[in-house]
Amino acid sequence: MDIADAMIDAVLDREGGYVNHPADKGGPTCFGITEAVARAHGYRGQMRQLPREEAVAIYRRLYWLRPLFDQIASRSTRVAAELFDTGVNMGPTVAATFLQRALTALNRNGKDYADLVPDGRVGTQTLAALDAFLGARGKANGETVLLRALEALQGERYLRLAERRPANEAFLYGWLANRMGESN
Repeated sequence: MDIADAMIDAVLDREGGYVNHPADKGGPTCFGITEAVARAHGYRGQMRQLPREEAVAIYRRLYWLRPLFDQIASRSTRVAAELFDTGVNMGPTVAATFLQRALTALNRNGKDYADLVPDGRVGTQTLAALDAFLGARGKANGETVLLRALEALQGERYLRLAERRPANEAFLYGWLANRMGESN
């Protein structure tokens, strides 16, 4: 089993089966896949019957390969796992933007590598910045600090979502308990 398979299995287990929570703006979901995403990718059946294999294929295509998190994994599986999980919950563009913002804030005023434009797309500049950051700070320590920065951004966004839309308070505890920290 490769790293993507392990992460996808963990997300499927965490997300569970069919859910249609009245406070969820995403509507009905199955395995964490919203009906809109399932439909956009060709699924026509009832959401409560979405096959696990279809959910796996959607996660791999939309939340792992398309945002180039597989390229991040070749440099740091821990960072890739964090980005994947955040991307599943908030969208891959948000996760990639968090990475770009954190790397820019950690570049020692451009001494280690140039600032990144936080456009939410992982490309050659983002990958080069990640390489330079891990090279300058050391892989183990650099990963730990980068993960803390990513989680700080994630936590702040969760709080902001709950503050701006009180219905999201129904999800805040679960987001903080299940989407942050090494357990995700």
